[in-house]
Amino acid sequence: MTAEHQIHDTTQRPAVPGHTSPSSQGPGRRRKRPAEPSGARRRRPRSRKKLFLATTAAVIVLAVAAGGAVYLRLSGNIDTFDGKGLSHHRPEETPGDAQNILLIGSDSRSGDNAKLGGGKDPVGRSDTTILLHVYADHRHAVGVSIPRDSLVDIPPCLLPDGTWSQTRTNAMFNSAFTLGSTASGNPACTQNTVEALTGLRVDHTVVVNFAGFAAMTEAVGGVPVCLPKDIHQKDLNPNRPTQGNLVYHKGEQKVSGKAALDYVRLRHGIGDGSDIGRTKRQQAFISSLIGQVKKEGFSPTTLLPLANAATKSLTVDPGLDSAGKLLSFAMSLKNIDLANIQFLTVPWQYSGARIALVHPDADNLWTTLKEDRTLDGKPTAQHTQQKKATPAPTASTVSGAGITVAVYNGTTTRGLAARAADLLRAQQFTVSSTATATSQNHTTTLIEYGTGLKTQAQTLAALFPHAQLHPIPGNQINLITGQDYANTPTTTLPAPTAALPSTVTAQARPANRSICSDLSYG
Repeated sequence: MTAEHQIHDTTQRPAVPGHTSPSSQGPGRRRKRPAEPSGARRRRPRSRKKLFLATTAAVIVLAVAAGGAVYLRLSGNIDTFDGKGLSHHRPEETPGDAQNILLIGSDSRSGDNAKLGGGKDPVGRSDTTILLHVYADHRHAVGVSIPRDSLVDIPPCLLPDGTWSQTRTNAMFNSAFTLGSTASGNPACTQNTVEALTGLRVDHTVVVNFAGFAAMTEAVGGVPVCLPKDIHQKDLNPNRPTQGNLVYHKGEQKVSGKAALDYVRLRHGIGDGSDIGRTKRQQAFISSLIGQVKKEGFSPTTLLPLANAATKSLTVDPGLDSAGKLLSFAMSLKNIDLANIQFLTVPWQYSGARIALVHPDADNLWTTLKEDRTLDGKPTAQHTQQKKATPAPTASTVSGAGITVAVYNGTTTRGLAARAADLLRAQQFTVSSTATATSQNHTTTLIEYGTGLKTQAQTLAALFPHAQLHPIPGNQINLITGQDYANTPTTTLPAPTAALPSTVTAQARPANRSICSDLSYG
C-alpha cells in the first residue's frame, strides 16, 4: 500500500445505454445507527432440575442481553458508503446462493492511519483489490486480485458535489477509488468499475484501512508469514541511503500490527520489485490469516475481538451495515476448507510500466465464475443452474476474435444480455460488460458502432440478422438486444465456454499451500 497514484490522460466516451443520468447526491460516507438487537424444595427430585433450568434460563437471558450490547457497540463502529453512488444499470443478480464480495484495502493516511503509513496525503487510495467469489455450495471460493496498475475503463461515478464523472478509458484501476479526492475514497466507483469490467454483480463491498488491518492481525495473535531473504529498512524505503536495520529475518515468523502491514506493503528487495510480486505475498498473507482464524475456531471468543478490531476501521455497503449482518456473513464461510479457497491474479501482461489484462483469458475467467464453475471447469456439488440454450448463429463461420462489444438488455426479458454475451463469447468476441439498457422497450436489436468500426459491427450483425446498425461518436460497439432476439427460439446449445489455459490455472494458490512457496514474481 503506497501513496503512488496516477491517472492517465483519457479519451472520454459518449454516454452509452448502460450509463445513468446524473444524480443530485454525492458518494460520501455516513455513520450508520446501531442495528436493532434482536427457592426450591429438596424433598422432590424434580426440584433440582427446576433450579437448574431456571439458572440456565437466567444465564441465557444474560448472555443474550450481553450479546445485544456487544452488537450495539460493534454496529456503532461500522461506517457505510452511500449506495446512491452505485450504477443504476448493473449486471444481473448473482444466481442462487453464490456471492461476489469486493475487498478493498485503502491506504489513506488520515486519522490513525497516519501513524502507520509512509506518506502524508490524506486522500483515500485503493492499493489492494480482490474480488472473492463464494460458490453456491458455500464450500468453495476463489479470490481474484486486480492489480492497481491495470489499465481499464472507469464508468461514470458519483462525485461529492453531486455530479457524475465522465467515462475514463485506459485509466489505472486504482484511480477509480480516488475520484472525488476524499479521505474515505470512492468505493462505489470501484464497485462500478469492477462490475463493468467483469460482468459480475458485486453483492457486497468491504473496505479496510491501515489501522483496521493492523488491529485485526493483533486480534488473532499474529499471522504466520515467510520471507525468501532477510529484509532491511532500505527494502521498505528504497530512498533510504543505507541498508538500515534488519526488519524481517529469512524464513518463517509471525507478524502483527505495523509489522504485518509493512509485510503486505513490502515491494522492493524481493523478485522484480513489482506490484505483481507484492500481490502474491498478499494472497499468501490472506490465506495465512484465514488459516489462523479457522485454527482458533469460529467462536465468540475468537470472532468478537476480531470483529471489534475490524469494525472500527471498516467501510461497507449498506447491505452489511450491522454487526449481525457481518457476523452472519462470516459464519456463512466457516465450512469452506482451506484447500477449497484459491487465489489468483486476473490474467495480465506488462504494458510499459502498467498492466494490461489479457483477453480472452480474463473474459473466460469472469464467465467461469459467473457460471459458478471451479477453475478447472467443473460445477460445484450444489450447482444446479443450467446454461440457457442459445440460437445457433446464422453464419457458422463468424469469428469475433479481436472485436470488443458491450451488451445491454433492451427488453424486460430477464437474462437476455447474459444469453447474448454467452453467444458472443462462443464466437470469440470479447464482452466488455453486460447491463440493462436505459430504455427497455426495444422491439428490434440495435448495434451501435463508433468511428472506423462499421466492418466489425457488420461481423457482429451476422449473429443477429434482424439487427439495425447505427453509427455513434466514440470508439466502441454496443449491442442492445431487442424483443426480436428475446422471441428467437432457443433450441441449440452454444459452444462451451473456452477452458481456462494452464497458464492461468497453474498460478492459482490454494489457501493451504506452504506460506514459504510462490511468494513473488520475477
